[in-house]
Amino acid sequence: MRVSGAGLAGWLAALTDRNIQPRQAQHCRFRDTDGTVIDQGILLFFPGPSSFTGEDVIELQAHGSPVVLDMLVRRLLHLGARPARPGEFSERAFLNGKLDLVQAEAVADLVAAESEAAARAAQASLQGEFSRRISTIRDVLIAQRVLLEAGLDFSDQDIELVAPAALAENLAALCSSIATLLAEATQGSLLREGFRVAIAGRPNVGKSSLMNALTGQDAAIVTDIPGTTRDVIREVVNIRGIPFHLFDTAGLRDSPEPVEREGMRRARAELARADRVLLVVDSQIEGDTETAVFIEQELAAHAARGHLSVILNKIDLSGVAPGQRERSPPLVALSAITGDGLDALRNHLVEVARGGSSSEGHFMARRRHLAALEAALASVRTAERLAGEAALPELLAEELRQAQRQLGGITGEFSSDDLLGEIFAGFCIGK
Repeated sequence: MRVSGAGLAGWLAALTDRNIQPRQAQHCRFRDTDGTVIDQGILLFFPGPSSFTGEDVIELQAHGSPVVLDMLVRRLLHLGARPARPGEFSERAFLNGKLDLVQAEAVADLVAAESEAAARAAQASLQGEFSRRISTIRDVLIAQRVLLEAGLDFSDQDIELVAPAALAENLAALCSSIATLLAEATQGSLLREGFRVAIAGRPNVGKSSLMNALTGQDAAIVTDIPGTTRDVIREVVNIRGIPFHLFDTAGLRDSPEPVEREGMRRARAELARADRVLLVVDSQIEGDTETAVFIEQELAAHAARGHLSVILNKIDLSGVAPGQRERSPPLVALSAITGDGLDALRNHLVEVARGGSSSEGHFMARRRHLAALEAALASVRTAERLAGEAALPELLAEELRQAQRQLGGITGEFSSDDLLGEIFAGFCIGK
């Protein structure tokens, strides 16, 4: 059990008869209001501000009996404590300057990590890697703001604090730094939220078989009857530390049957939300012309964005060699039944999830971080354009101010109470 607050040193004499030394684990008896022993265990006392929350912290390690723990809880409530809200310890650490907002979120991400890669990325964020990168960019941004706004203050004097060409060059470098950080943060967000992959195609091309092969279980029903899959089947598979959310969708075709038509409507809705679409085709039947027509009719938007891959299935029946083909859209030949070519598909999925980079995310990131970085990048790019057009310096200064505010929102330098409430409400109790 953990208690955080002000003036907890006075509670120690009421809880135990030992003289408790700060930051030392000591075996002692935990006493009730009338002095009777509730239990015996380990007690630690961390005086503020040298604690996780920045306040006085008491930690009790008792035996695991629910009855004993309930008695201890009632004792602590009698002394003046109250149950903590989800994430309140991390929230207090943030409010007391012990963690920034990125580090506080990393605590929850570390607890929720489902792979070694995710745990390492969350630990990197907790140690301040992401925050340091943000801070470095923000310092450069502030330096440009200082020059611009100082120039505004001395606009009535013939003083040029920064040459227009140098300013444009500095802003271009700043854009490059933010874009690089955004790309790395995008990879970090995949470790937390996963990569959405929708499996699409006509009926009976082996979509459900591919789903089962990737997950290693009979997640979807496989039959020779067209239209077997009516609803969207969802499964999660971990490939090299990246969680992939797989969606097996209904076969797309013209059908008068109302239930199948509803399945296709849901399939198209899932395709619209996917980060990647795997178009499964039968290597025995469908040729390049038929595939091109299907893409044009159903998946033109995904192909235009580069979010489409063609899966040439059933090569065990057609004799096509397994593996990936370099073409547009990329093609992977495989057999979902025998497993030939599945490793090539896994390699392909990891590659597209990492955006072509061979490295894993160095830190954990969230969607709100990506949105803030995108907004900051847009503001700096606007400032760069305005500098090239010799626009009023007031306009450039405002764009840089907005960019700094977006970056500060990531670490919590600028944050609303609503945002903090939303973030810490998602934590588990006791963190």
